[in-house]
Amino acid sequence: MSIAIGICYASAVYLLLQRRLLQVLLGIALLGHATNLLILVASGLRGTEVPIIAEGAATLSAHAADPLPQAFILTAIVIGFALLGFALALAYRCMRVLGHDDIDELNNTDRLDEVGH
Repeated sequence: MSIAIGICYASAVYLLLQRRLLQVLLGIALLGHATNLLILVASGLRGTEVPIIAEGAATLSAHAADPLPQAFILTAIVIGFALLGFALALAYRCMRVLGHDDIDELNNTDRLDEVGH
């Protein structure tokens, strides 16, 4: 599993270093997924029971899965999805206004004021 996480991180870094905006966004998404896998593996892949306290018991069973990493990962998935959706909307708008998605050209948007956009 650690090799798969390493490959995901390497692929994400490679995509983050590209010039096209869509590839950078895919790199951000892949980085989030790799981090979610890392949290899951770091918390341990043990636990065969549902993490619900049984009636009459005061604590979880020793065989219960740890619910905290699951909550962290679920929150990270929701935040990552919202971030990706917003970034894709910005990239779409950038593509419509500028006509390209080259990151090196994005810092030269001052000419848009002269054109009248």
